[in-house]
Amino acid sequence: MKSLRFTLSVVLLLLSTVAFTQSPAPKSEVPKTAPPKSDAQKSFDAMKTLAGEWEGAIATDLPEAMKAKMGAVKMNPLHVSMRVTSRGNALVHELQEAGTPLDATKYDHPVTMLYVEGDQLTLIHYCDAGNRPRMTGKMSPDGKTVEFEFVDITGRNQSQHMHHALFTIIDADHHTEDWTFMLGDNPIHAHFDLHRKS
Repeated sequence: MKSLRFTLSVVLLLLSTVAFTQSPAPKSEVPKTAPPKSDAQKSFDAMKTLAGEWEGAIATDLPEAMKAKMGAVKMNPLHVSMRVTSRGNALVHELQEAGTPLDATKYDHPVTMLYVEGDQLTLIHYCDAGNRPRMTGKMSPDGKTVEFEFVDITGRNQSQHMHHALFTIIDADHHTEDWTFMLGDNPIHAHFDLHRKS
């Protein structure tokens, strides 16, 4: 008799559990769809696909005489490292001459941070010239380019600064970067043709 009561109790418990799990959820608990992404977030998501290690050639319209004065007659390939950080909220872009060690006392190594701030995709370039230009970016309708326009600058040496950037995504393993550096009133353009290393 005890085993019959025990069995009956277990069956009733199981039936009530099944009935509870099959009851419809109250309307207030129905999951809501995520709000649509802003244009800034879509642009940032496109930029995050570039995370990885890249190398490639550089072309610039820097006059030959100025290249010679700067000791940059031969333009060596570049290495670009891009990584997503801060739980997906920031993208770090690091640039250096390929094959050089990470020694900021001897070699250029500018760092650029990208993040979404309000309704803007924001870029801050921590330049070797000692300044920090800020730009905002927008993605083209076809989703292949993200263009950054100058907003303002802080730091010293504000007459020589990065002023514009354009990232063009060709495919998952190939992208280009076009940067404009203001040398006083003279814009200097640089084009990086980068291929994924990892």
